[in-house]
Amino acid sequence: MGNSAADGADGADGADGADRPDPGLYGPSSVTWQCHGDPMMWIAGVRALYLQALHPRAVRGVMENSDFRKDAWGRLLRTADFVGILTYGTTEAAERAGARVRALHRTLSATDPETGRIFPVDDPELLLWIHCAQIDSFLHVLRRSGVPLTPAQADRYVDENRVNARLVGLDPDTVPADTAQLAAYFGKVRPELAAGADAHAVDDFLRGPPVPPLLVPGRNLLWRPVAGLAYGALPEWAHRLYGRPAPSPHRVTRRLRLTGRVLRSIPAGLRWKLPPGHILRAMRRLGPGSRPSPYTLRTSAAILDRPGRA
Repeated sequence: MGNSAADGADGADGADGADRPDPGLYGPSSVTWQCHGDPMMWIAGVRALYLQALHPRAVRGVMENSDFRKDAWGRLLRTADFVGILTYGTTEAAERAGARVRALHRTLSATDPETGRIFPVDDPELLLWIHCAQIDSFLHVLRRSGVPLTPAQADRYVDENRVNARLVGLDPDTVPADTAQLAAYFGKVRPELAAGADAHAVDDFLRGPPVPPLLVPGRNLLWRPVAGLAYGALPEWAHRLYGRPAPSPHRVTRRLRLTGRVLRSIPAGLRWKLPPGHILRAMRRLGPGSRPSPYTLRTSAAILDRPGRA
């Protein structure tokens, strides 16, 4: 679930020349650029894992092709690295990262848990599910935790990320282009979703990932609330599929907003020094005016609400 490892280098300036640094696939004028630096993206990423695991074939592909129990942290960091390259890297670095993911997925297959048939991991139906679950989770957690997106900006975020879909092997014309189309997609796919043994294995792991004995108290203190908040942020129908209750939506929203305020109070320059560091490299490449902040959207609606680039 999520995308595989990709090259962490941002690459050289684009074809425009050294005097015009390459803004990459999105650029500072995009909603995506302003939002993907928010610390709540980590909680959104965990929500995406929970959601993605509800597709029996998608989660089977993960189970048969990776040992996520032994390398879950590495997988999460590689996915964050991939998103960071696509958002803040140069065009060349993003295209190279996408090519590597596509090449890897072409070599993988798995067994359908219902029919026993072999299916390719890069089946467009599965790639679309992974993409939509990820974009829905990012957008949902950001907005619910207090990021001030207008409806038009939310639509543009969905549209912009059809670029992401292209890089993993999807035809952008087959990918939802706004929030209404994204909601319609989930309505269409829901009958195919279920919480089988694989989904429950993911749930069990996320609730208590293995760590060295000395780190167990830290895991219980820090990680479990994060995983619980990500699970609580799932739609009610997902809670029903998992068969595990969640706090009331009002309580979850309150926790998301409080967590967002706490995490955003940590200086951005400090947060961005943590791996993979793509934001700081992008700011060095493009200048301080490229500094991402979702609150920039409050004063940039006229620019950001124009049609997307996908």
